Amino acid sequence: MTSVNLSSLDLAHCAQEPIRVPGAIQPHGYLASFDSGDRTLAAYSENWASLLGASDDLPARIAQALATLRLEPAELARNDGSTSLGHVRIAGQFLHAAAHVLGGLLHVELERDETVVDPAQQPIYRLTRQFLPRMQAAHTVETLCALAADAMKALTGFGRALVYRFDADGHGAVLAERLDEGYDSYAGHHFPASDIPAQARELYKVNRFRLIADANYTPVPVRTLAPRFAREPLDMSLVQLRSVSPVHLEYMRNMGTLASTSVSIMVRGELWGLISCHNHGPMRLDYPTRMACEHLGQMLSLQIEAKEDNARVTEQADLRQLTLALVAHLADSDATLQRLVDHPGLLLRIAGASGAAVVLNDRAWTVGDVPDDATLQQLVDWLLPQTQEVFHTTRAPAECPAMAHHAAIGSGVLAIAISQVHRHHIVWFRPEVIQSIDWAGDPRKNVDVKGDGRLHPRRSFATWREVLRGRSLPWSPGEVASALELRQALIAIVLRRAEEMAEVATELGRVNKELEAFSYTVSHDLRAPMRHIAGYVDLVLDGEQLTDRSKRYLTHVKGAASYAGQLVDALLDFSRMGRAALRRVDVNLGTLIDDLVREFDTLQPGRIHWHLEGPFAMLYGDALLLQVAVRNLVGNAVKYSRNREHPEITLRAVSTPQGDGLAVIDNGVGFEMKYVGKLFGVFQRLHQVEEFEGTGIGLASVRPLLPRPPRPGL
Repeated sequence: MTSVNLSSLDLAHCAQEPIRVPGAIQPHGYLASFDSGDRTLAAYSENWASLLGASDDLPARIAQALATLRLEPAELARNDGSTSLGHVRIAGQFLHAAAHVLGGLLHVELERDETVVDPAQQPIYRLTRQFLPRMQAAHTVETLCALAADAMKALTGFGRALVYRFDADGHGAVLAERLDEGYDSYAGHHFPASDIPAQARELYKVNRFRLIADANYTPVPVRTLAPRFAREPLDMSLVQLRSVSPVHLEYMRNMGTLASTSVSIMVRGELWGLISCHNHGPMRLDYPTRMACEHLGQMLSLQIEAKEDNARVTEQADLRQLTLALVAHLADSDATLQRLVDHPGLLLRIAGASGAAVVLNDRAWTVGDVPDDATLQQLVDWLLPQTQEVFHTTRAPAECPAMAHHAAIGSGVLAIAISQVHRHHIVWFRPEVIQSIDWAGDPRKNVDVKGDGRLHPRRSFATWREVLRGRSLPWSPGEVASALELRQALIAIVLRRAEEMAEVATELGRVNKELEAFSYTVSHDLRAPMRHIAGYVDLVLDGEQLTDRSKRYLTHVKGAASYAGQLVDALLDFSRMGRAALRRVDVNLGTLIDDLVREFDTLQPGRIHWHLEGPFAMLYGDALLLQVAVRNLVGNAVKYSRNREHPEITLRAVSTPQGDGLAVIDNGVGFEMKYVGKLFGVFQRLHQVEEFEGTGIGLASVRPLLPRPPRPGL
């Protein structure tokens, strides 16, 4: 025998088995299917011959034997599942009949049933009286499952009753168990998804009760009569007697089980789990008991749904309070997203996380246990293509390459994106939780391939322990919903702040235009008076006999008028920069620098030692304004280094993510960094006018001409 890994086969054979159309039934009953329109017999099980005798007119005899039954397809179609038609005596046999409608056919199933039970003693009534009050008093899902296992075992008389839940991957985890002596315990064990393939789980949503009375049975073929079955097989999805896969029967025998029954647990329309019973020997269940078992499954489903909904509502209410508190704190601040980390307790509790990071473009603000900044940036790069509003995983090291070596602190990742344009993410982290899972048999050896070419289920169900690493505790639906709610609130805050900033920018633009117009008017109107003052002073000095004191006073007046004129001219130039239209062209920065160096060097040939560190880029902008900017920067370096014995000026090409440019460095007098904010202000001077001439507008005119680096955050 060769052992084959489950993943290599993917149980393709089991997944494609015709479980809805097996073409056979189990031998403890009889099937007759009628056309729901004209009531003609469309199909029947071949074991009718053992009841009515083999003959050529067997179909007619079957129809005659069932003629006394009240078959109303319209009424039966309104019922969910099969409907009891009562008892009928055929060929001396006392049989119970049940029927349902599917695909235009009325299916009638009959089973031997010699027991007549007092209606007051029907199992369903006993179940309601005894089981329902205990379920209502239960406070947890685990308690509910334990009660259901007790009740199911008492109803069926089977030797073992299990209640287990399916996880997101289809694996089943046993939550409760009741068993007789001599039965293996599977409490706390897991069953691989391949034990009940996806198509079988889908069928459990439709047909919510399943009984296999004897795993050693020989299937009874179903003979079809209607021409339609030449094109399509008979759909037996709702037939209780439907035959099952040979692989599953062998699975049961390997497990030491000859009879089994299963009831679906449906929560919010999905298959939540199963109540499954096993017995070492063959065992049948009468129709009333089967209906009681199905009713038990419905009651359990409703109670589980109610318990989970209540827990979810409570959790979401608590998390919503945390979200509202965090958003309120953010709104009371400057509303930049990095302010989220100012309240680490709230930020972490919203997602039940051990670490969180606010990543805004290439910067990150963190709290708790998080990966390093480089890893955070790689993680966000990986998250960018994710389309869901909230991304979450418990297996980040296996899914995201950036987290491969950070399992200890980041096996679980929950993330929201605040922008579709920028790299703005909030990311929460959970640490690795090493898990030990006990499987009922080795899931890696779920099937064997023998010489007959058929698949065979595993032979051993002995406990096989698997240790899982690189996984965190799962993110609850409430935590995911809380992250989504926070995302929506943050987006609203960002949008509102953007609107406010747009309004402020509009108002500032209007005020700036008014100021520019005002400064232009004032400076233009002041030029003539300043020149007149200087001119009249010259006339007085040239034409009158003045004392030395008078000449000194008039010289001061002329100097002040001349300086005021320079201020007015500079202010006029400054206002013109905001009013003139830009004429963008390609500007060779290297050529511009060479011309300026020659010009400044002409004034004091060879005194300044120039360092030109290129190559300099080709810029795109207004040639005149770029020249003004570079001239002011280089001119300032020349002016403030002139008192040095050996002045040195370095012009260095720079390249940043914001673009190419120029750095101007000199060994001049410098300034104290605490005044750096004044450096580019209008009329702001960091040195006395007696030391260095100037109006204080040169660098102020440079500032609006050059791009500013973007602010981090929103």
